[in-house]
Amino acid sequence: MAETVVEPSPTGQSAGEHPEATSREELLQGMSFLQHLEELRKRLIWSLLGIAVGFGACWYYSERIFGWMQKPIVAALSRHKLDTQLVYTSPTEPFNIYLKIGLIAGIFVASPWVLYQVWQFISPGLYRKEKKYVVPFMFSTVGLFVMGGAFGYFVVYPAALEFLIGYGQQFKPMITIDKYTDLFLTVILGMGVIFEMPILIFFLAVMGVVSAGFLWRNFRYSILIIFIIAGILTPTTDIMNMCIFAAPMIVLYIASIGIAFLVHPSRRNARENTA
Repeated sequence: MAETVVEPSPTGQSAGEHPEATSREELLQGMSFLQHLEELRKRLIWSLLGIAVGFGACWYYSERIFGWMQKPIVAALSRHKLDTQLVYTSPTEPFNIYLKIGLIAGIFVASPWVLYQVWQFISPGLYRKEKKYVVPFMFSTVGLFVMGGAFGYFVVYPAALEFLIGYGQQFKPMITIDKYTDLFLTVILGMGVIFEMPILIFFLAVMGVVSAGFLWRNFRYSILIIFIIAGILTPTTDIMNMCIFAAPMIVLYIASIGIAFLVHPSRRNARENTA
């Protein structure tokens, strides 16, 4: 039987070997462990510098930001003809609140820059066709977080405050700025993180960890988990507010099933074979 000889290509690769795959492997093998650590250190420094700039800018406007934050509680107290002035119990509390607001707002403002640094760190290990996802990744991540925060600010949080203020109307409220800020951030940041569900499912599906069939088969268990998360995040104990929290999570889960169907390796291989 004659032996089959695989002739190298002009670039020195055997037939059928993808040149891009070889170049990526050579690049990764050429970087030592210390070089990886140095690259990580560089990206962390640039990320922290971006956050520092965002913190400085947002701390300067922290009073205006807090004025925007307290609009929902002021509106809820006004509707019940209650005093709208928030209080504090320690002389350092306003200063600490403005620092916290400046830091969190600064991280959010700097998030596109931080995500870009993350992408720069992982991009050498990606194929060229995979690198085209950088712009959709950054816009979708930030965009979904903003949508979640906006949904919490305009829909969820006012409904929760209306219920809470109305339920305790027989008492005189003395709402401190510290407790109010913690409640506000819990709801708004919680909704922002929840809206990142399609991004998480996208990466899990791309890696083949989950599939559309798996997500659909476990839909009823996912509904249970969604309502448990909604019960933890909602500041009230009534069913209505829990449903307001859970409704967008269910919609996002259904959308994530479609995303998983499109990007799962089996579907990508099928499209490549029919192309």
